[in-house]
Amino acid sequence: MLAREKHIKYFQRLLQIMPSSLAEFDSTRPMIAYFALSGLDLLNSLDEIGEQAKSEAIDWIYGLQVEGAGPRSGFQASTTIPKDVPEYQCGHLAMTYTSLVTLLILGDDLSRVDKKSIIDGVRACQNPDGSFMAMVMGCESDMRFLYCASCVSAILDDWSGVDIPRAIDYILRSIMVTIIAVVRRRYRTGTGSRISRRIDLLRRARLKRWCLMRQDGGFNGRPGKPSDTCYSFWVGATLELLEFLNFSDAEQNKTFILNTQDTLVGGLAKFDNTRPDPLHTYLGLSGLSLLGQPGLCSINPELNISQRAYEHLQQIHKKWRSE
Repeated sequence: MLAREKHIKYFQRLLQIMPSSLAEFDSTRPMIAYFALSGLDLLNSLDEIGEQAKSEAIDWIYGLQVEGAGPRSGFQASTTIPKDVPEYQCGHLAMTYTSLVTLLILGDDLSRVDKKSIIDGVRACQNPDGSFMAMVMGCESDMRFLYCASCVSAILDDWSGVDIPRAIDYILRSIMVTIIAVVRRRYRTGTGSRISRRIDLLRRARLKRWCLMRQDGGFNGRPGKPSDTCYSFWVGATLELLEFLNFSDAEQNKTFILNTQDTLVGGLAKFDNTRPDPLHTYLGLSGLSLLGQPGLCSINPELNISQRAYEHLQQIHKKWRSE
């Protein structure tokens, strides 16, 4: 059984004060706010924090916006770097994504978002190979930040900051190992379009199979690893987008996630009998939402926000396009 009330209290506490064990997350405050507020939204309890708290949260998020800074534009990770030292301010793709979706969750209309500046910041983070850095001032680059850049572009309804062909090429090079060679051997006499269609079918089939093979009760992130609560969303959402989630074992997945609950103080953990944390609590609930868990709102798997928040975004897009 889902310890719903305990999880509500857990997220409410995160919005007030974090335990010392989570001190390492202090430099990613927008992400923690996203986990807490989106978690409350999935639990259909967002209104419990009150309208004043929502308004204060919106203002706090806008206070993190780095505007008119060209390639450094976006949302920064915390208020540690103040506005009076702009040369040290820099947007971070993950924080920009989580800040924007949190504004949507809180019902903001995004009217104070400097869309042009943010797109400039996104553009500056793309590498020649199509991948994205987390921030332009030098940082790691991998698939996570390509996802964040894509979400930011989708939210702002502006893809001009992403070289889409290069991004797609990076993704395909990351997952393609032998598919092209195999197809070409089998269809040497086929036309180019026939080979391309076959490659696309094989890509999807292999991806579906790979995702299903990640289930061992819950889901793991790669072969040889144990099930981990967060992958119930990441792999589950992938299967949902591929229209293949119904081929997984939903009951085993639910059992795994629910067994990681702390029924005393709330929250979900990475594994059973370990300490809960904000990331696994939120993504565990997101995974349960994909499975239709009673007591949870429906989730949009593309942006990882509630369907209600996604519908709010659609209304914003409709307004922007009519202007």
